[in-house]
Amino acid sequence: MSKSSIVITGATGYIGSQLLLALLSKFTGEISLRVIVRKSSDCSFLESLPVEIIKADLLDSLALMQAFKGADTVFHCAGLIAYTRNFRNALYDTNVLGTRNVVNACLFNNVQKLVVTSSIAAIGATEDGSPASETTSFQEWQRRNGYMESKHLAELEGLRGVAEGLDVVMVNPGVVIGVCPENPASVSSSNAVLRLIYQGKLPLFLSGSTGFVDIRDVVDAHIAAWEKGRSGERYIVVGHNLSFRELFNSIGNLAGNTIRPALMVPHGLGLLAGLGGELWSILSHSPSFISMESIRISSRLLAYSNTRSLQELNLSYRELSETLKTVIT
Repeated sequence: MSKSSIVITGATGYIGSQLLLALLSKFTGEISLRVIVRKSSDCSFLESLPVEIIKADLLDSLALMQAFKGADTVFHCAGLIAYTRNFRNALYDTNVLGTRNVVNACLFNNVQKLVVTSSIAAIGATEDGSPASETTSFQEWQRRNGYMESKHLAELEGLRGVAEGLDVVMVNPGVVIGVCPENPASVSSSNAVLRLIYQGKLPLFLSGSTGFVDIRDVVDAHIAAWEKGRSGERYIVVGHNLSFRELFNSIGNLAGNTIRPALMVPHGLGLLAGLGGELWSILSHSPSFISMESIRISSRLLAYSNTRSLQELNLSYRELSETLKTVIT
């Protein structure tokens, strides 16, 4: 039997690297793996692994068409996360145009299935804070958020691929947290923030809520979406809906924490901090997790239903305490 030929974009990133290791472990000898990385990426993590490394940019459509040649499955994990306004153009280029080029390369090469790493950022929001589902309408205020709009438009590119005959499934994780000690690429700004809270260095929280999920559950969802996900569908992957106060309390239950009494940030003060983050991003040419948009969204009551992922992908979600322990050890 011939091996399944799989391509992963973003294989040096937080989700892509963990997916790569899971595929190698679960399907030993059954698959051949090809990874697409930027020329500027640190590929040292990949050098000892049985994978073919191809250096190509998402915006180079011809290079992607060549890179996907002979593949039957593509996991599109590459993307940009940024909430500062000076990154809006970069968000559109990477997340929207990049996905467009991936879809086109899949169509050109008759790829059997494309699994797209999307986000709850592309999911609509409810007016009353009740859990949103995959069919909840995208709101006008979300279009003013550069990251949310870019992920929403990227999904439309995936659906355009479906209309043209490509089998596309989209995975929509919440805020992804957790660390795999065997994976040197298992790093994220979210985990860094959780460590600051655990160490008592960040005694402030915002008034909103959102969905969180373990990185290992996200990887399980990608593999399940490949094996049984329905074409044209998206799957919310969220293990726990938490207010930021509840998140602080959960971290405070972990042994060894040095958390101090935390205060809710007044909205005006939060926006002032967001303005500072915007300025820092402009001067440093780097995304800042503190920005006007991130403060606004973190002040909203957002929640997400994982019913479809439970029923159709047969996922199970890890306990929050189990995930948090991997971050602080």
